[in-house]
Amino acid sequence: MKGGPGWHPLLPRSFFARTLLLVLLVTLFSKILTLLYLMSNEDLLVDRQYSHGTAMLVQAYWASGPEARADMQALSGMELIHESLVPPGEIHWPYSGVFTNQLRDELGDRTQIRVQTVDQPAIWVHQPSYGDQWLKVPLYAHPLRGHRIWLVVSWLSLIGMLSTGAAWIFVRQLNRPLKVLERAAQRIGQGHSVRLLDTSGPAEIAEVYRAFNQMAQDVEQANNDRALLLAGVSHDLRTPLTRMRLSTELMSGVEPELTDGMIRDIEDMDAILDQFMAYIRDGSAEPIEPCDLNELIREVVAPVNVNEDLVRLWLDPIPDLALRRLSIKRLLTNLVENALNHGGTGVEVCSYLEQSAIQPCVVVSVLDRGPGIDQSEGEDLFTPFIRGDRARSTKGTGLGLAIVKRIADSHGISVQLLNRAGGGTEARLMFPVQVA
Repeated sequence: MKGGPGWHPLLPRSFFARTLLLVLLVTLFSKILTLLYLMSNEDLLVDRQYSHGTAMLVQAYWASGPEARADMQALSGMELIHESLVPPGEIHWPYSGVFTNQLRDELGDRTQIRVQTVDQPAIWVHQPSYGDQWLKVPLYAHPLRGHRIWLVVSWLSLIGMLSTGAAWIFVRQLNRPLKVLERAAQRIGQGHSVRLLDTSGPAEIAEVYRAFNQMAQDVEQANNDRALLLAGVSHDLRTPLTRMRLSTELMSGVEPELTDGMIRDIEDMDAILDQFMAYIRDGSAEPIEPCDLNELIREVVAPVNVNEDLVRLWLDPIPDLALRRLSIKRLLTNLVENALNHGGTGVEVCSYLEQSAIQPCVVVSVLDRGPGIDQSEGEDLFTPFIRGDRARSTKGTGLGLAIVKRIADSHGISVQLLNRAGGGTEARLMFPVQVA
């Protein structure tokens, strides 16, 4: 069974070709939009021509004599008016800017220009030599269509949206297969089996997926071989150990001290085999169900406190959590036994709800007053067959904390070993709580 993002069969088979095709399409589309805009907005060119004609008319008006001016006023409607009668100018970007700048280029920088397109469209021109008079030039079939400014904004917005959409598609195409690969790698790291990834995508991703699928199959096969080997060894050793114990008990009347030591050794080997089997059975096949974590803690501690209270409980009300019941009990049992073996007295188990801005979590701490741990060993203590320097003289296989770590990872639980103030160790578990 395969999983992964689908790919259109007509698309190129490599990311390089797809990226090149996407860039070409965006460029071509932008060119088409620009061409359409220029073809539909010839107003800017008309504005320049119209302003040039107006500038020539103004220059001819002042260069002519009084009689010629009168004729020009009669023909064109031009007239001199007092500045108090000149209305405020209007701005129609970018049309009026093109128009007035062209006029100033031809009439001089000190020229003042006001434009009006409402009611009586006209241009008012003033230069220092005019005094308090302005020359009014009527606008016939004026080109200043300010109401079409929405076209400029629309075209710019459309091009921006096109570019953003193209970038989004490109980034999404890159990120989707990487996200699929990331999730699959996380599941393998947690010891879960994964579906084979779909290799029908782009050539580069398909090659990575094929290599990942091969790696996933090799890892799963190695895990199965390891589990089969450990299970076979553990099973085959049970029978000779049982015979050895029976034989030793029959010899107990001859050498009681020797036989007692042999029986203890056999029991230790039997316990080692139990831990091997527990490590193999990671609980991944066990169903997840809502559990009262405080009740699980009480069930784990109850056999220990049958004769005396070796473990004290400090349990606050906490919400139910979705857990694998037997696996969590095995995890808690290992931590409590580890605290009793290495911490001696003063073992406590506490639980409480910790509110966090990111995500609330249930915290369970198993505390002791033992010698503590060497912080330089850190995560190495969770590695199979690795034991802390201060614990090497005590019995054990080095699998207890490895089993704890494996079960915790399968539940998404954070586990830490910390030194306590005043001496001792704290094994802290943090169970994430899903906020409704």
